[in-house]
Amino acid sequence: MAILRRSFISTALRFLTSNPTSAVAFNDLRRPVLGSFARFCSSIENNQSVDIDLSNEESKRRLFNRLIYRSKQRGYLELDLVLGKWVEDHIHSMDETGIKSLVHVLDLENPDLWKWLSCQEQPPEAVNKNPVFMAVREKVTNNLDKYASTETRATPGQPWVRGWDDFKKGRDSPITGNQ
Repeated sequence: MAILRRSFISTALRFLTSNPTSAVAFNDLRRPVLGSFARFCSSIENNQSVDIDLSNEESKRRLFNRLIYRSKQRGYLELDLVLGKWVEDHIHSMDETGIKSLVHVLDLENPDLWKWLSCQEQPPEAVNKNPVFMAVREKVTNNLDKYASTETRATPGQPWVRGWDDFKKGRDSPITGNQ
């Protein structure tokens, strides 16, 4: 927190003490001060921060462990279980393009990714063409077809129906499902 505070104060002082008649370039404001402020800001350039080095076993092991950790520690239990297991099973057989596709999937936001994987919403075209996303979506769809009742599934364009509250026995509760 102290590093963030120092970098913010340093940036603010540099901005305030600059000559008001001279034009301040946009890149000067985004440049990291003391090498710390940029890592707290997300930008398009920062999303490509994973170095994919498959040249030796040590760098490969570190990359795989980092990606497995990112896939298992997302904050959504459903995504932690689905992505974590899929990545654990498939990461050792991936090449560089597969790993780049995986990093792209891991950079997506949790709510959107879960809605797209569970077929609640249609994903954007760029995500829909991602081979890793399609493989994980196929796994989720197969599991839903095997284990979830159709009454508890989301219809396209509608929110997901919860079938977990077994205390609700009214006319509008599902006849079968996860109760």
